[in-house]
Amino acid sequence: MKKEKYTVKTYRLKHNRKPLSYMLASRHSKRSPLLHFDEENGINKPLRYARNQKSPFEDEQDGNAILEPVVFEEGMLVVQKENQVLQKFLHYHPQNGQVFEEVNKEVDASQDLERVERELDAQIAAKQLSTERLIMVSRVLIGGNVDRMTIPELKRDILLYAKHEPQDFMDILNDPMLDLQDTVYQLFDSQLLSLRNQNRDVYFNLPKNKKKLLTVPFGEEYSYIVASYMQSDEGIETFKLLKKYLNKESK
Repeated sequence: MKKEKYTVKTYRLKHNRKPLSYMLASRHSKRSPLLHFDEENGINKPLRYARNQKSPFEDEQDGNAILEPVVFEEGMLVVQKENQVLQKFLHYHPQNGQVFEEVNKEVDASQDLERVERELDAQIAAKQLSTERLIMVSRVLIGGNVDRMTIPELKRDILLYAKHEPQDFMDILNDPMLDLQDTVYQLFDSQLLSLRNQNRDVYFNLPKNKKKLLTVPFGEEYSYIVASYMQSDEGIETFKLLKKYLNKESK
């Protein structure tokens, strides 16, 4: 049998929380239920941290338990290898993985590497965009100011966007609706379509047609909803008509 190696373990609050102090619930109660399900015996076992005990389970402790608080300072808690009962208590704690987690340098390094590679891939893809594609992506990501920006300004902003929001950038770049969304933005920029009622309703703005086209569902992006409509059987003829007006204006 390989002997277990005891080590110092470090824990941190999740979501980058760093309060001056944070007290973790350290004993089972109705207000703060701390139960661990024992798979072998099929029962819930209440947890209680007492440093002078050998087990973190209350039913395995004697009557001389000395309770101590479990406090994270500035989001961190270091537990020495000699304090195995606290390490076990934190391992079984129901908030492990939700409120706090054990620091794992190998996992952290892997996640950092994945993040850096994702940023690099997005920036390489952004750098390799053709001018036409650059403008198209910029319209979707940046919005209506694109036509008033120089190409170097667009390249700079898209590279920065790709660095800070790599996943979002790649999702947009690989979206099969990108071309259609770009056309939709041009329709609004050319004022062939307009938004009203706090951007909830889309209206035609043609010489002989000022009717309402559709209502944007709450929480949805108007350009995506209009593009989706243009792809439908009902909207394809509308798209062809608006595209003709757009082509006329571009000449």
